[in-house]
Amino acid sequence: MRKEPGEVGCVAIVGAGTIGSGWAAQFLAAGLDVVGWDPAPDGEARMRRLVDAAWPALEEIGLAGGASRERLRYAGTLAEAVAGADFVQESAFESTAVKVKLLGEIDAATPPDVVIASSTSGLDMSELQSQCARPERTVVGHPFNPVYMVPLVEVAPGRRTSEETVQWACRFYDAVGKSAVVCAAGLYGFLANRLQIALFREALHMMVAGEATAEDLDRCISEGPGLRWAIMGPFLTFHLGGGEGGMCHFLEHMAREEWNAPYSRLDAPPLTEELREQIVSGCDRLAKGRGVAELAEERDRCLIAIRRVLAEERSG
Repeated sequence: MRKEPGEVGCVAIVGAGTIGSGWAAQFLAAGLDVVGWDPAPDGEARMRRLVDAAWPALEEIGLAGGASRERLRYAGTLAEAVAGADFVQESAFESTAVKVKLLGEIDAATPPDVVIASSTSGLDMSELQSQCARPERTVVGHPFNPVYMVPLVEVAPGRRTSEETVQWACRFYDAVGKSAVVCAAGLYGFLANRLQIALFREALHMMVAGEATAEDLDRCISEGPGLRWAIMGPFLTFHLGGGEGGMCHFLEHMAREEWNAPYSRLDAPPLTEELREQIVSGCDRLAKGRGVAELAEERDRCLIAIRRVLAEERSG
């Protein structure tokens, strides 16, 4: 019987590279037992070295009760690694063929109720689960590097993944200190990669056109929107841009004057009433009852803290 997310005691990590070892550090810091495995002969030494390197940062963030690097064990075989696991995080080389074969082997060797997640950064779980006898318990769990520092993890199902598996994975990741978002099945690159690649491609267009340098473009983000995006995303940011009228006022202004202005090589979708309602109601949910003034005060407090830290780091 599948354990509840908060009852997971042991996680198997298949793949001892940067991502797999980052996951190991994350789960160890959450107070779990971790069993690692990698076919490479130096897999154990690499995983332990990368966990050791991550540990000081994790200590500064704060460890869960019982968290210890001593709870990392390394297995001699894949079957041994996953045999007693309550959850498996696969983090092998980014290749469809490699992952299809490996997930099939993990599925065959793992107790039937255990959720199996892949750290793929863009591959479709519908393909990856094709050799699994129990595909309903397989799901993407895509982190961002460094895994133990960046909270986001994108959870994406395949066509045969059960909804219960998706929700279980989200609750589990949240329980170990991550921030899980659900992506639609088959969406290439998931959510965050599509956002950051869209920005990067626009930057490349401006470079090719001779409109800006790499230095200018990086500073535009790190000294501009990037500071705000560390606190709230584009929707709440523009919600505050509407002043006391919030997103409703912002959209009125945009629709009247700037919605189709050439800000990007990407075209904006039509601003239908349905889209307008989705945007406004989404901002209401994000605000969680906080008014524009309260949100602005929170933003400013966080910006002050971020700028102080950055100034200290740069002066040092």
